[in-house]
Amino acid sequence: MNWPNGMNHPAVDKVNSVRQGDGRPVILIHGLAASLHDWDSLAPALATSGYQACALDLLGHGESCKPERLEEYTIENVFQHMTGWMESLHLGDPSILIGHSLGGYLALEYALRFPTNVRALVLVNPFYSTRQLSKFLQFIFQRQLMNTAIIERIPYRLFRIVIDMTSLHFGSTVDGVHILPESVRAQTALDYKRAAPGIYNIPRTLRDQTPDLPRVQVPALVIWGARDKTLAPTSFLKLAEALPNGRGQAILPCGHVVHQCHPEQFNREVLEYLSTI
Repeated sequence: MNWPNGMNHPAVDKVNSVRQGDGRPVILIHGLAASLHDWDSLAPALATSGYQACALDLLGHGESCKPERLEEYTIENVFQHMTGWMESLHLGDPSILIGHSLGGYLALEYALRFPTNVRALVLVNPFYSTRQLSKFLQFIFQRQLMNTAIIERIPYRLFRIVIDMTSLHFGSTVDGVHILPESVRAQTALDYKRAAPGIYNIPRTLRDQTPDLPRVQVPALVIWGARDKTLAPTSFLKLAEALPNGRGQAILPCGHVVHQCHPEQFNREVLEYLSTI
């Protein structure tokens, strides 16, 4: 791996992570307020197919370190936390990076800064510009979080109610009522509850990556749920077209968490794409 001299990384012993399988390394990067459990379906499929799946909890998420000061929750600190962990893996070969939402931003940023360390990208409903957000969410994320007391007091059961309500769908569903299976809904609510409130300051520190997209020369698959209510679905096709070696693939029945909504179809699309690299 090629790393710039003198780079200072956060302590990697504060990174919660898992590794499965042997072979070409695949780095799995979750989104905001999620965890490495986002990849509970994909990681075993990768390991079975001859890859080494490596997933982490980002800074402030899951069981990784959670700084107390709100000022520490910036995209740069999250990025340094992630790259410090990647360096500690001593992978040797260039990696395939798979990132969802905020994880897609981090994967793109890594490819821009360390292009020789990347073999390919899989960007899942990726967040690369605040212009992908609705005007309301843009208004929210442009303002710094000052008081976390309310967030800290929200009970798990309320997070679970919200997740269950947003998972309701009358159409193509997992159990006839919900888009997401019960186990995924329970884990999602738990991830929201245990994440540090400061993570909601991270989006306001993102830069617009759009001007730099032509510099990402590695093969890239952009895959998304056509019913995404968080980020504009039209933005994903624009991203695929802006990447010199990009491809786009929509999965129609899904929303923002396509990798959890229809995991079998998602895994199949990813593995078929990786087999062409």
